[in-house]
Amino acid sequence: MIAGTGAGDDEALQPARQPANGNVERRVDRLLRQMTVDEKLQQVQLLSDGQITDDEAKKGVGGVFSLTDPAKIDHFQKVAVEQSRLHIPILFAYDTIHGYRTTFPVPLAEAASFDPTVAADDFRISARESAAVGIKQIYAPMVDVSHEPRWGRIVEGSGEDPYLGSVMAATKVRAAQGNDYSAADKVVTSVKHFVGYGAAEGGRDYNTTDISERRLRDLFLPPFKAALDAGSDTVMCSFNSLNGSPGCANAHTMTDILKGEWGFDGFVESDYTAVSELRACPPKNPDEGPCGHGVAADGPSAGALALNAGTDSEMVSTHIRDNGKQLLSTGQISMRRLDDAVRRILRVKFRAGLFEHPYADQTKIAENTLTAADRADARKAVGKSVVLLRNEGGVLPLDASKSVAVIGPLGDDQHDMLGPWWGQGKDEDAVSLLTGVKAQAPATTFAEGCKMVDADLYKPENECPDDSGFAAAVSAAEGADQVVVALGEVRGQGGEAEVRSKIDLPGQQLALLKAIKATGKKVTVVLFNSRPLDLTDVVANSDAIIEAWFPGIEAGNGLADVLFGTVNPGGKLPVSFPRSVGQVPIYYNHEPTGRPCDTTQKYNSRYRDIDSCDPLYEFGYGLSYTTFKFANLSLSSKTLRGRGDSVKVSVDVTNTGSRAGDEVAQLYIHDPVASLSQPVRRLRGFQRVSLDAGQTKTVTFRLDASDIGFYDDGGKFIVEPGSIDVYAGDSSKADLTDTFTVTGRSRG
Repeated sequence: MIAGTGAGDDEALQPARQPANGNVERRVDRLLRQMTVDEKLQQVQLLSDGQITDDEAKKGVGGVFSLTDPAKIDHFQKVAVEQSRLHIPILFAYDTIHGYRTTFPVPLAEAASFDPTVAADDFRISARESAAVGIKQIYAPMVDVSHEPRWGRIVEGSGEDPYLGSVMAATKVRAAQGNDYSAADKVVTSVKHFVGYGAAEGGRDYNTTDISERRLRDLFLPPFKAALDAGSDTVMCSFNSLNGSPGCANAHTMTDILKGEWGFDGFVESDYTAVSELRACPPKNPDEGPCGHGVAADGPSAGALALNAGTDSEMVSTHIRDNGKQLLSTGQISMRRLDDAVRRILRVKFRAGLFEHPYADQTKIAENTLTAADRADARKAVGKSVVLLRNEGGVLPLDASKSVAVIGPLGDDQHDMLGPWWGQGKDEDAVSLLTGVKAQAPATTFAEGCKMVDADLYKPENECPDDSGFAAAVSAAEGADQVVVALGEVRGQGGEAEVRSKIDLPGQQLALLKAIKATGKKVTVVLFNSRPLDLTDVVANSDAIIEAWFPGIEAGNGLADVLFGTVNPGGKLPVSFPRSVGQVPIYYNHEPTGRPCDTTQKYNSRYRDIDSCDPLYEFGYGLSYTTFKFANLSLSSKTLRGRGDSVKVSVDVTNTGSRAGDEVAQLYIHDPVASLSQPVRRLRGFQRVSLDAGQTKTVTFRLDASDIGFYDDGGKFIVEPGSIDVYAGDSSKADLTDTFTVTGRSRG
């Protein structure tokens, strides 16, 4: 059992996968016996919204993704169910990442809440809105662990820690699927990208990764396992190669681990054209689609390699379907393996209730979409997801009775508030920062300062290119009692393929901030961004900083709640913020070295041009409008006797300030002496607690063998005897500590 996060959150990590249903298995087998080879090959085909036709539906195509028009979904479903020979329904899928129409904060922001209820609200609403239009599978949650802020897709996951990522992954799956994803308001989730995608070399999307077996299992696999234990029935294999084997051709990860060790009985779909990309470049047949990895000579061999490795459904490219008969006749694939892939796909369709209820009730779409209650939950999520990074002199909260100047290119912006992967969210649904602030402080003015324009392709001229608007911005600041400067990235600078070699503020935004700071006013910076940024110069030119990420449709209202103190921020960083891009990768759970960083010495592991060993802001860091104290760390036992035993860790958290607020109690461990060098710290529990001024709460966690063990180079989980250091506090730098001893040894 994995350590609990407190307050019932430990349930998120308990296995929920149900045993195979005999009735479903009999129905799958009966249908499979009736299928021709052509029909089986159609089932393993996954087409895009631009590829699906009536003819494809009549032939019995397995799945369609990114089609969102409910009338078209209904049409193609009726063709498949009523006109195909065996009446097998289509599984419609979509990238519902942080909301379908009701757009929540981006996943990295949700992780910053350190509150699983935020993720649960998002995926409960996302599932209902997606299912309402006929979409029964979502390509989420994205659970890639990453130490790479240059990588644009870091915004889609939960940051750098596998434990936090596991809790959020399991929570999202449970919320979207419920106990039975055949329910009208539930969907089946596809956890992605399997596996190691977040470790792309140089942060360049789709790039190669090289990860040892023990790092793979200790860092990158845990969130996937948590999602599958929570019931996720589909998995998407990744673009990247892992140790030379591309994700959708990797038998070790898909067959040995996923389907073998973990007993996964759902199906694996490839990512977009990932099967085609197995081919060498230049391809023998350019018409067959993209190429690159060079592990297959042509389309037929790419299809065979993917299917044999464990890919069950091919997205966009058609190598398995088009070449399947030839591959069977030559023995390059087996009927047994093809049947296994089809069986897995049919199993999910039966579990999803598609054979009984293939059509969505289109009369109920409106009542299930963008409701007032949903917007209220989205607004609450904003307040919980923002992180207060700086508040010198108690600048925040602001006074709503005084005048406010909102300044900056993102200050009156609806479009970018939705963030990358905005689903079917619409700009007009979103509340800008200016609108939210003005609703609570009517004496609010606005000056853009410079313009940031979202674009499909990078264009420097779209990034705050000049200072022509600075004078008006300075004038607005001088005429106001309080100044809020909205800076950061546009949404198009995060997400897939959006890699940045520099992670500071784009364009002339820093110059704008300096001009505002030069007025002598106290300056609050609100940041909108997809990734950790280099904020060294921002810190030097501000008095308060709120990390807002991309907060979704209720951005302005939720942020105004925080700015004026209706909501006391309690979010924490799910990823380290470097002092410079040159520190990357920098993450809290790194392994020690024989010569650890020491800025006073020469021959040790440090950067000569950075006068610190630490990131600018560490994992787990975040301030509040009140203060907290941790005390009385205690262990239920000084000994853990191996598997089956546990140690309870308790710590008191006291609100020592004058207003109510939230604190996140965090539990870390360290194994100081082990057969393999262990991370300096590992998060093994967290709990977000609300405390009135002067109130104390005792937070309790439980540690067992699964928390203190680790994987060896052969993929075996080890629990070794010896001491374990425990740390509790408000970030990964927690200094309240105690120790217990493990007396048992196990290996498995």
